Amino acid sequence: MATFVLTAIGDDREGLISALSGVVADCDGNWLDSQFARLAGKFSGVVLVDIAPDRADDLTRGVLSLLDEVGWRVEVTPIEETGGAGVHVPAAADPMRLHLLGQDRPGMVRDVSTALAAQHVTIDDLRTWTSPLPEGGGVLFEAEALVRLGEKADEDAVREALEAIATELMVDLDFDVTSEYGEQD
Repeated sequence: MATFVLTAIGDDREGLISALSGVVADCDGNWLDSQFARLAGKFSGVVLVDIAPDRADDLTRGVLSLLDEVGWRVEVTPIEETGGAGVHVPAAADPMRLHLLGQDRPGMVRDVSTALAAQHVTIDDLRTWTSPLPEGGGVLFEAEALVRLGEKADEDAVREALEAIATELMVDLDFDVTSEYGEQD
């Protein structure tokens, strides 16, 4: 089997996932993993699929037809069997949960993600959102991330780097070992 990541985006409307999953099924592909979200009237997501190598061209043609059919723009990216050169986190690394909460300001995601990258931490999953503070007090920014320490990462050094960022940004930042996203050990 060949593995592909499908990246899709389009105006939000009913039937988008149905149309994409139909193309995958029509090519005898297996839908392995996915994540979708609605943002600013757009619906987007990523899907991991397995498909017979001789059906890869059919998959590419099928997803291209979705632009005219339902407005989906889909990119098909093959995944190397070896895991690709960019994969550097051992599968055995324990997941860690990161939660950030504070007054919104530009650059927060950049600052935290840069600190994590400098400490050899990989982000597996990231969700951010904003909400108004009561009584017109501004905007609250919140982020949840599932991260893994790379081979060169030191948990204490990661914690120190995150504490420095939290102080600089004046936010609450929690970093805990987790068995699953959202569940602390």
